[in-house]
Amino acid sequence: MRLRSLTLAAASGAALLAAGLMPAHALANPAPAAAPKTAQEGSVGAADLLAKVKSCAQISSGKYQTDDETSATVPVCGKNGAVFWKADMDIDCDGRRTTNCNEDRDPWFQDDTAFHQSDGKPLKSESLPYVVVPSASGIWKYSDYGIKGGGVVAVIYGGKVEYAVVGDTGPTKIIGEASYATAKALGIDPDPATGGADSGVTYILFKDSKVSPIESHSAAVSLGDQLARQFLANN
Repeated sequence: MRLRSLTLAAASGAALLAAGLMPAHALANPAPAAAPKTAQEGSVGAADLLAKVKSCAQISSGKYQTDDETSATVPVCGKNGAVFWKADMDIDCDGRRTTNCNEDRDPWFQDDTAFHQSDGKPLKSESLPYVVVPSASGIWKYSDYGIKGGGVVAVIYGGKVEYAVVGDTGPTKIIGEASYATAKALGIDPDPATGGADSGVTYILFKDSKVSPIESHSAAVSLGDQLARQFLANN
């Protein structure tokens, strides 16, 4: 969870370009570039899912911004068995400290996530695909629509489907954020300071779903594929 700013991100990226300001370990060990995902998760294609979310029946009381500087243009939409939105993707690197998710790599790093692993520890953004939902507000309250921590999300970008879990909460007025692992799997630059996607990301959250344990990505894929097939049949 963090408040992001395009201006701050740009300034941070520019600062890191100056070798004198870059941490020595970052110079010696730059983050690996994200490789495009080659395998399709599950049996349901991106085109089939996107065909079901072409129109929006708005369920949020207002719309969300994608960043601090943008106007509010993104509604939360309702379908049978799911809610969805179309936005950008900011990178959430919060939770357990890892090689690429820590205070040195992420200007907004926080060492906790709203939802925790089965052992009580924060989630690990670098290895677990998860999505951030806006904290409850007058715009929308996710829990009122069957969305909970560990719920399954189909994240669609560039013709690929990645199954993730609801893993963290974010600002009340901003939408469009997912973990380092989610971005990397979809071929999006996962760098928490300069990466992400400006647009073109669809998030489909399946109501009343929950992966157990939340940290099992294979369980998310298995349940997600089942729910995606039901979603196609019911919409």
